[in-house]
Parts: sequence; C-alpha cells; structure tokens
Amino acid sequence: MRKPMLRFPRRQRGVAVITALLLTTLAISIVASLFWQQQVQVRSMENQRLHLQTRWILRGALDWSTLVLRQDAYNNRYTALTQVWATPLAETRLDQYIERERVEGEVFNASLSGNIEDATSRYNLRNLASKTANGAVVDAANLAVFQRLLTSLQINPALAKTAANLIAGSQPAVVAAGTVDPVTGQEIGGQESDPSEGGTPAGDGVQASGADAGGEVADPAATIPVNRTGLGTPIKFLEVEDLLAVRGLTPEMLEKLRPFVIVLPERTPINVNTASAEVLAAVIPNFSLSEAKSLLARRRNVPWDDIGKFQTEISGRTPLADSISVKSDWFLVNSHIRLDRAALNAQSLMQRSANPIGGGVKIVWVRQN
Repeated sequence: MRKPMLRFPRRQRGVAVITALLLTTLAISIVASLFWQQQVQVRSMENQRLHLQTRWILRGALDWSTLVLRQDAYNNRYTALTQVWATPLAETRLDQYIERERVEGEVFNASLSGNIEDATSRYNLRNLASKTANGAVVDAANLAVFQRLLTSLQINPALAKTAANLIAGSQPAVVAAGTVDPVTGQEIGGQESDPSEGGTPAGDGVQASGADAGGEVADPAATIPVNRTGLGTPIKFLEVEDLLAVRGLTPEMLEKLRPFVIVLPERTPINVNTASAEVLAAVIPNFSLSEAKSLLARRRNVPWDDIGKFQTEISGRTPLADSISVKSDWFLVNSHIRLDRAALNAQSLMQRSANPIGGGVKIVWVRQN
C-alpha cells in the first residue's frame, strides 16, 4: 500500500519564500553597510592625508616668506611697495614637487598662491591705549586719528571713543620696578597686570603717570581716563573682529573698516610708503583724502627713504610724534593652497627684527580656514 505524500499548505509555502527573501535582503544590507563604512574610512584617511600635505606646503610657503623678508632687510633701509616682498605669487602648480601615488585617470591639482602685506600700512588699534602703572588710558591724539579714519569711511566717528575705552580697558597695567607682591612676598616689578585676570583695572578717574610699555612717559594732557560704564568684564583685543563688541558697530561697518585697521601685539607707527590714502589722511592732521591720493601718485614713482623727505612733501602739517615711519617690522603673509579636494587659506603675522644681522623673522601667529 502506497503512503500518501505530505503536502504543506499553500500559506506555509508563502511564508517560507518571504522569510528567505527577508534573510537575503538583510544579508545584502549588512554587506553593503560594511562596504560603505570601509569606503568612508578610506575617504577620511585620504582627506586627513591631503590636509596634512597642505599644512606642509604652508610651512614651506612661510619659510620662503621668511627668507624674502630677511633678504629685504639686508638690502633696504626702508620698506616700499616697489620691493621684491610686495610682488604677489601667482597661482603656481606644485604637482611635480609632491610625491603621491597616482591613480590612472585621476585629475590631481596642487597649487600655491599668495602675497605679503605690510601690517603697518594699516592703523594699529593698539595705538588707542597707553599702558601706565595705574592701568591704561585712552591716547587722545590717536583717538582723533581713528575718528578721522571713521569719518573718511562714512562710519559714525562716535564709535571711536567706545572702541578706545574697550581697548584701553583690556590693556594690562605696568607694575613699577621694585614692587613686592603682598601675598607671596616676591618682587613683581617690571611685569604687567592683566585686568581680565584680576589685575589692576583701569577705572574712572585714572590719570596717566609713569612710563607706558614702550618706555615712553605718558602725558596726562594727551590722555583720556577710561570710562568703564557699561563695559562689563574687559576682553582681550586680539583681532579686528573683536570690534564687534563695540555697541553700534555692525558687521557691515566692520567689513568696510577691515582693510584699514589691524591689531598688533604692540604700538606701531604707520609706514607712509605702504599706507592707503585713507590711513594717510587720518594720521596727518588737516589733510584731505584728495591730497592723500595725490601723495600716493607721487609715491609710486619715488618712495620715501627718509622720514624727513616725507615731511617736506606735507609742509605745514605735523603728524603725531612717532606715528609715521618709512620702514616696517610687521608683515601679513596670505597663503592660498589647493591640493586635490583640499583647500587651505591661511594668514600669518610675521615680525622682522629691526637688526637683521643679530635677529631675524619670527612667526607670531597663523590663522587658517
């Protein structure tokens, strides 16, 4: 007698097919996810390598800039836009200088471009304040310079005083030599007390006395006490963007002002051989913008190698003492690097020693984006 055949119901056969399809789909998804994660990791490693290579290119560009500035200091006793350092570097292909495994059919681009700017061609916001033993005071003469600059740029000049108060309030006080710390009993003379770190702040009624950080005796008649009303905790002014802390100064105003101002670690004069017409008109009293532009036209042919020759050009006007110069010690190096998918834009501040034989060029800071 033949045994009857076992038959699965139609519903059970359908469930088995669906289960098999689901397991297959799940397996494919897991494999695809593993491949995707591996691809992301590989791409991430490639990006890290590209960014590392761009930083090495940047280091080489800064070394080249250091060499150019040092050589310029040997050859020239003044700084002008007609010299080698002011020649911009056009976009230069670096493909042949970078060792890299090439992939067939890959388009590999590596280029470097940039330029060097004279940092003292701009008005240094640090000049608005003078440091004294009792704190910092607003420099009245430099405040007038900044107000004239804002006026020529069609920006409310009343913002200059608020900015000066903020900058002066952020300056550390100069501790007199021989001063003894009452807590530690150690001599702290010659140091600076930072108001943002609990030091001696510049309060209302502060009078200018003693020497400032540059060794100059501050004249009380040429300074203004810092008005700290509404300033709150002082901030350190490190870059131009810190001007946004000035109430009433908008980002649009800042962008208009940016090409003409800078924040340097110390007070510096304006280089008349590289300054713009707006800055020259601001630093020279009773000097119009049109007169400054005609002065720049004469400068293109023959830059001034001596400050006395420049003063002859502006006969009848007397700039603020030590506010102008024909030589620069501070420079901005702008670098633009492109390497395949990676791009790096950097700005570096360099300080050149006044004595090129005994000193050199050092990098103060590097800002990347």
